[in-house]
Amino acid sequence: MTDYLDTPEARRIAYNFTPGTGPGVVFLGGFKSDMEGTKALALEAWARAQGRAFLRFDYSGHGVSGGAFDEGAIGDWYEDARDAILALTEGPQVLVGSSMGGWISLLMAREHPEKVAGLVTIAAAPDFTEDGYWASFDKETRHKLESEGFVEVPSEYGDPYVITRRLINEGRTRLVLRSPLALPFPTRFLQGTADASVTSETALRLLDHAQGEDMRLTLLKGADHRFSTPECLGLIEAALAEVLGALQ
Repeated sequence: MTDYLDTPEARRIAYNFTPGTGPGVVFLGGFKSDMEGTKALALEAWARAQGRAFLRFDYSGHGVSGGAFDEGAIGDWYEDARDAILALTEGPQVLVGSSMGGWISLLMAREHPEKVAGLVTIAAAPDFTEDGYWASFDKETRHKLESEGFVEVPSEYGDPYVITRRLINEGRTRLVLRSPLALPFPTRFLQGTADASVTSETALRLLDHAQGEDMRLTLLKGADHRFSTPECLGLIEAALAEVLGALQ
């Protein structure tokens, strides 16, 4: 059953919470995705079968939460995640971050380490506004973004994505690969080699940059960015079980 959280930033966040034992699991979705996706629902079912607490939610401007997607930025969605985790969960959580959710989970680990017991990322996309979109824009596109405030870029998921000037500029204040990033807990990075949105090089860069004693990267040959096949879902669940097992 979907409930709503009114955050200190006056945003209305939709969420589903399954009570259970801790450490709980929190799923953080990707850019323009929602909490009804295959991975979120599969992990909820897995957690319920384990009797473990589980939280999934929609960032503002995503799914059934309030707000407009085109007005949002990484910092807003990080605040949504932070507010939901602080208000709705007890004790440290294991974060499962998909794509942009991987970046946001890294921000949580940096800003609120006391709330993070472990981490699983799926095609994590840290700093993608800068190293992905901005880096790929030619001079003409950059000028249009600066002068008009937005550009549209193709999406393999349907309608073009609207990339705003604020998304790029605000994202520069949230970068995690330019300064030390401590992940002092069990961490598992998952990445598909056929991912057209986030490359294996990005996964390797994150692995090399982050600091932690229990950190592993698994590359799945042929898996794409969705990472939602039965084999992929099984790998996510196995990584989550491994992280939880390491916490016992």
